[in-house]
Amino acid sequence: MRKLTNIVTTAAVSLLLTGCSLYKEMHGEYESQAVIPTNAYGTSQDIKEYPTNGSLANYSWREFFTDPLLQQLIEQVLAHNTDLNSACIAVEKSEASLKAAKLAYLPSLYFSPSGSLSSFDFGPVSKSYNMPLQLNMDIDAFGSITNKKRAANALLLQAQVREEIVRANLVSTVAQQYYMLQLLDHQLEILTATDSLWNASLETEKTLWENGKIYSTAVNQMESSYLNVKTQIVDTRRNIRSVENAISRLLAETPQHINRSYWGSSALPEHPDSTTGQRMFDTKFIKIGVPAEVLQNRPDIRLANFAMEEAFYNTQAARAAFFPSITLQGVAGWTNREGTVNPGKILLNAMASLTQPIFARGTIKANHKIAQLTEEDLQRKYVQTVIDAGNQVNEALADCQAAREKYAYYHRQVEVLREAYIGTHELMDNGKSNYLEVLTAQESLLNAQLSEALNMYNGAQAIIALYIALGGGTK
Repeated sequence: MRKLTNIVTTAAVSLLLTGCSLYKEMHGEYESQAVIPTNAYGTSQDIKEYPTNGSLANYSWREFFTDPLLQQLIEQVLAHNTDLNSACIAVEKSEASLKAAKLAYLPSLYFSPSGSLSSFDFGPVSKSYNMPLQLNMDIDAFGSITNKKRAANALLLQAQVREEIVRANLVSTVAQQYYMLQLLDHQLEILTATDSLWNASLETEKTLWENGKIYSTAVNQMESSYLNVKTQIVDTRRNIRSVENAISRLLAETPQHINRSYWGSSALPEHPDSTTGQRMFDTKFIKIGVPAEVLQNRPDIRLANFAMEEAFYNTQAARAAFFPSITLQGVAGWTNREGTVNPGKILLNAMASLTQPIFARGTIKANHKIAQLTEEDLQRKYVQTVIDAGNQVNEALADCQAAREKYAYYHRQVEVLREAYIGTHELMDNGKSNYLEVLTAQESLLNAQLSEALNMYNGAQAIIALYIALGGGTK
């Protein structure tokens, strides 16, 4: 008998210790895997990393974009954009789901009164009634409720990050389209000024032709180029209307004119480590080189990490389904069902039940396997997200560098071609040059001016892309 008692005691203690270990394991918390490699941007010698605390991502968009009209436009878009409003609603839905998951620890209480009339063989009618309060409570012995609550919290964090992503994308899109409007305005000014100059050249050609100094083909060639400028003016105005309509859609409003400042009148912030003296718009210059750790500010990387966290807790919850579920039930009320006569008596009833799955047609095992595979898939996607983030930063840095290097070349090219155009035109007026040389000089100057403006826009676009790629625009 003593031997049997010892065996039972040993088994009970072992079961208790195993249960404690299992409890800790089933209630274990997720450990963040948001690790960024030091070479996230690549190993190119042109791309350097500077260990500095001054990151573009630390700027709010109001600090990054200092143009008052652009700030006002971004604020209007963030206030009215349909996609951002939907993202905000998604956050509220996730908050409601998390609140429900937290309340799962508490018992459920129902009031379910009922009554009946019964008669046997057309005899007297018997009346009965039941007015109970029913209480049900699940005991979270194996972490099912806890893991579902934590998964709901991870879903809330994902919804909040998705809102940040939509916000950053809107800030980026509005800024790029705003600068595109400034570019088109600037190009329209160039084309309008060219139109006046070429019109004067055309009139000169016509005078020379009327005096028999040149052939009509020279006039025709000059007029053709002049008309080409006219068509470019029409296209540019149409493009301005198209960009304004695109911004109006972001505002969730009907097409309208978009107020904007003049080209080059607004500055982007200067990097605190800038020592070269070069400037993108002749205003501000951002030095290439940022620490890789700032990628952790990117909302898509945080989103991928929160998705892994959700998957981890879903796997834990799926594993908990293999273990028993414990439910407490209680009923308290007023009834006359127990053979009593009206008035009724108080009824009290309490019950505890344990349900251990034995065979569920493979559903529990399949759900656990699916949760494990989902967790593995999200881990791989997280790594790819980090790689993509580093690639985007690398591209933005390279674009910034290329635009900055080309700026001086384009600027000098415009100066040289303007001098060439003026000199060639004077030679033609003195009969020392033909119309083809003047025509070539005119078209070369126009193309160089338009290319210089486009390169400056590409530089602005690259800086904005770098700002967003480093996690900026979310605050």
